[in-house]
Amino acid sequence: MTRNQIVIEDLVELINEHGGIDSFSKAMSLLMDRAMTMERADVLGAEPYERVDSRCGYANGFKPKTLHTRLGDVPLKVPQVRGDVSFYPSALTKGPQTERALTLAVAEMYIQGVSTRKVKPILEQLVGHGISSSSVSKATAELDDVLQAWRHRSLNAQPTPYLILDARYEKARIDGIVRDVAVLIAIGVQAEGKRSVLGVSAALSEAEVHWREFLMSLAERGIHGLEMITSDDHKGLAAARRAVFASVPWQRCQFHLQQNAQAYVPKKSMTQEVAEDLRDIFDAPDRHRADQRLKDAVTKYAELAPPLASWMEANIPEGLSVFTLPKAHQKRLRTSNWLENLNGKIKKRTSVVGLFPSVESVFRLISAVLMETDERWLTGKRYLNMNTAVND
Repeated sequence: MTRNQIVIEDLVELINEHGGIDSFSKAMSLLMDRAMTMERADVLGAEPYERVDSRCGYANGFKPKTLHTRLGDVPLKVPQVRGDVSFYPSALTKGPQTERALTLAVAEMYIQGVSTRKVKPILEQLVGHGISSSSVSKATAELDDVLQAWRHRSLNAQPTPYLILDARYEKARIDGIVRDVAVLIAIGVQAEGKRSVLGVSAALSEAEVHWREFLMSLAERGIHGLEMITSDDHKGLAAARRAVFASVPWQRCQFHLQQNAQAYVPKKSMTQEVAEDLRDIFDAPDRHRADQRLKDAVTKYAELAPPLASWMEANIPEGLSVFTLPKAHQKRLRTSNWLENLNGKIKKRTSVVGLFPSVESVFRLISAVLMETDERWLTGKRYLNMNTAVND
């Protein structure tokens, strides 16, 4: 009879003997204890009391631990080891990266004295129980190692033709003062047509030095094959992009261009008309006709709104670089909207915390959300067909 069969028979016997909901907690306790003991035997290379030369350590009894769950408290006996081997049951450390990071972020607020009366109920709603400072410290160290390895992974495996850049802001209390934390995010479409979260960075500024360091880190990790970068026209980002990826064509986000144009519209009654004229330019079938429509719009507004005409002539061409790409790719790459959508999903997670206790806690939670998003993208369907010809 196998070890698994023995455990299953014990569980069935326990439930039959005790019945009811109360037996679930006892069954979970038995299942976890047996699983942890079997895992220890696998790590040691020997069953309890088994004498084999290949063993790499020794069992050293058990340590009591209570696991808090929504079904109630589950008493456990955590197997210990001695000798030249380290062991901690994986069943007690595994869990969705985002939920662990969110738990840590909220718990840090509570532990560091910056919590409100809402913090404890939120935490209990998330995980069903409170959390100790020692648990936070241990879980933080383990999660940070995983996230750092992901953030520093090599990008050499395949080319990344398309890169999209954007930033978002979160609030954190730094030295007793509430500050804005700039979170820089890079996503891309790789050669096989799947999306990937390529990098993330967090600091107290979106200035050029932060963007430059971030883009240089992508280059150092091996990003290559870039054919287009899509982003907004933030001054710090623009200067850093020219310094690090000067030879890569740049597509200015058309959505942001639409928004920027409104600052030059002299009358509210003209807002819709200007928006439609810009949309007509961006929806042109090719670059030649887009340029012609831009020229017509500049002529049209030269008398009606001279500042708008000058702004359009100088800025709109930066949003037309996408016409050099295959037609099937243009709609997806002409704005940074799909990164904006990702930012919306991040906001749903960070809004639970509200005010973070440190830059590190911001970085941890957002990294975890992005890591899970990246895994989902890479195991999902292709985002673009990269075999499309340029002139299709």
